[in-house]
Amino acid sequence: MSSKERRGRLGLPGVDRVLRSDTAAAMIARYGRPLVVDEVRTALAARRRCDAPASVESILEETAASLARDMLPSQRRVFNLTGTVLHTNLGRAPLPEEAIAAAVEAMRDPTTLEYEIETGKRGERDNHVAGWLTRLTGAEAALTVNNNAGALVLALNTLAEGRETIVSRGELIEIGGSFRLPDIMARAGTRLREVGTTNRTHLADYAAAIGPQTGLVLKVHTSNYSIHGFTAAAPAARLAALARDHAIPFVEDLGSGSLVDFGRWGLPHEPTVAEALARGADLVTFSGDKLLGGPQAGLVVGRAELIRRLARNPLKRALRLDKIRLAALEAVLRLYADPDRLAERLPAMRLLARPIEQIRALGERLLPTVGRAFRDLAEIALIETKSQIGSGALPISLLPSAALALRPLAARSGAAVEALARALRAMPIPIIGRIEAGRVILDLRCLEDETAFIAQLAAAAIKRG
Repeated sequence: MSSKERRGRLGLPGVDRVLRSDTAAAMIARYGRPLVVDEVRTALAARRRCDAPASVESILEETAASLARDMLPSQRRVFNLTGTVLHTNLGRAPLPEEAIAAAVEAMRDPTTLEYEIETGKRGERDNHVAGWLTRLTGAEAALTVNNNAGALVLALNTLAEGRETIVSRGELIEIGGSFRLPDIMARAGTRLREVGTTNRTHLADYAAAIGPQTGLVLKVHTSNYSIHGFTAAAPAARLAALARDHAIPFVEDLGSGSLVDFGRWGLPHEPTVAEALARGADLVTFSGDKLLGGPQAGLVVGRAELIRRLARNPLKRALRLDKIRLAALEAVLRLYADPDRLAERLPAMRLLARPIEQIRALGERLLPTVGRAFRDLAEIALIETKSQIGSGALPISLLPSAALALRPLAARSGAAVEALARALRAMPIPIIGRIEAGRVILDLRCLEDETAFIAQLAAAAIKRG
C-alpha cells in the first residue's frame, strides 16, 4: 500500500492541505515555512505509526504546540533558592545593571575593541580593563582570557612548557566536572613535580625539588575544600623569596579571586589579589565571575615582563575575551572604585552581605502566599538555615539565612519530595531549591524579585482553587 493510499485509509490530511489553512499561514509568518513544514510532517508521521486518524485542526494544534516548545530559549530565568549564592550550574554571579547596559551597547554597534581613536591604528583589547585591574590590585600589568582555567593553562604553557612545575600534593585540586589540576598541567605541556604530603608541605620540600628542569613554582588556593588537624603549608612570602633566589617565576592561583576584604561587610576573609602580590607572587590568576561579581573571565595580573610573555603566546588568541564580556567586566571593575557603595551596586556582594533580619522578614511576608499555593500538597514552615557562598569560595564558611520548608502531605517518601521539587521547577519561572531531611528547602537569601515570585505563586493558587 502506497503512502498516499495508507494516509487516505486512516483519514489523514495531506501536508499541502494542512498548509493551505489560515492557521498554518499565520504560523509560517511567525516561524518560517521550513520549520512549519517539518513539524506538520512529524505530526502526520506520528499518527501513521500508531494508525490513528487526525483532522486538519488536530494536526495544526499539535504543530503549534510543538513549535512553541521548540522556540522557547534553552536558557531560562530561574529563582535561585538553593542557598548557594554563586551557583555554578545557575550561572554564578548575577551582573549589575551597569554591566548589563555596557554589554548591550557593545552588542548593538561596532566598538573600539581593538582600535585606537587617537592614532587610527590597531589597539589591544585587554587595555579596556588592564588599567582598572592594575589600579585595583597594585600589579604592573594585566591580561584577560575566557576563564581561570584558561588563565592557568596560559601561564603554565608560557613559563613551564617542557619543564617541571612544582606544586604541593595538598593543592592538587579537582573542581566541578572532574576537572583536575594535574590534567590541566599535562595539557599545558608542563610536568608535575609533587612535593610534600596531602596534609603537610614545608619550604624545604620545595627547595629540594628545584633543579635545572624547574619552570615555575605554583601555589593553588584550595578554595573548594579545607584540610584541618595536623597540617602545615609553606607561607607564600617565603615561597616567593625561594623562587626569586633561583630566578624562577612564582605563580599563585587564587581561584575565586577577591579584590576587596570581605571583612568590612562582616563576611569571612578571603585572600585578595593585592595581598597575593604583596606577598611576592610574580603572577596571580583568578576568576571574574565568582567573588569579583562579574562575567565569566580569567584574569592574570603581575610583573609586566611576564604578562608580555603570556600575551605573545599563540594560546592567548584562542582564549581571549569577546567585546561583550570585556564591556561588562570593565563596568564591574569601575564599581570597585567606590568600595563604600559596592554592597549596594554589585549584586553578588549585596546577596552575600544581606542581613538575616531582612531575609527573615521576607520569609514572613511570603509564608501566606506559599501556603495557599501549596495547601493541598505540603505543609509550610519558616525555618532558620545556612547559605553558602559557592563556586569553591570559602567552603566551610556558612551564612545565617532563612528558608521556607515544604514537607509533602501525601507521603513521607523520597518520591513525594522529588515530585514537590519537580512542581516547583515547572513554574513559569522555575523555582530551584534543595532537598533536605524529607523537605524542599527554599533559601530566601537570593530572592530579590519578590513581586514576580508572589505573582506566579498567586496565579498557581488561583488555578488550583
